[in-house]
Amino acid sequence: MPTPTKGPRLGGSPAHEKLILANLATELFRHGKIKTTETKAKRLRPLAEQLITKAKRGDLHSRRRVLTVVKDKDVVYALFEQIAPRYGNRPGGYTRITKTGPRKGDAAPMAVIELVEELQVAATTAPAKKTARKAAAQQDKVEALAREDEAPAAAADEPAADEAAADEPAVADDKVEAVADDKTEDKAEEDKA
Repeated sequence: MPTPTKGPRLGGSPAHEKLILANLATELFRHGKIKTTETKAKRLRPLAEQLITKAKRGDLHSRRRVLTVVKDKDVVYALFEQIAPRYGNRPGGYTRITKTGPRKGDAAPMAVIELVEELQVAATTAPAKKTARKAAAQQDKVEALAREDEAPAAAADEPAADEAAADEPAVADDKVEAVADDKTEDKAEEDKA
């Protein structure tokens, strides 16, 4: 036998409580999140999670079991075809309750109950790709900065190299002229002799 819930029943009678929870579950699956009292949200969570687990099975028997609670066939279709596949690799914890504060008028504590987003393997690989892209972009920036740093250093070295290159041909030219002068002197001496 399931553990009975503590406190008074929602709505007064067992049948009324069952209808309240069924309607809350229907609206939760239709809209994705609803605002209700904290007590109703806490009582709705186990029912909604059981219905999603049945929808994950996806067979005819599970569909008929869900139809005993959720009477709207469009919502059942959405539950089986759209909501349940999102949680295929999640073992539970399909809903989240967030407390919002007291309701104006009777100061009843209010909460928002919503379906959490799915955990997918593709979702975990997407940030890895994103971080890889960021790392590649960062590496490109570092390389670009390194090239810029090398360019001024190379530019500073290039004038020195140009000066050295300019000096070398001048020295080489001097050597060529000296060799040419030596040859002309040798020829002149030979002519004299």
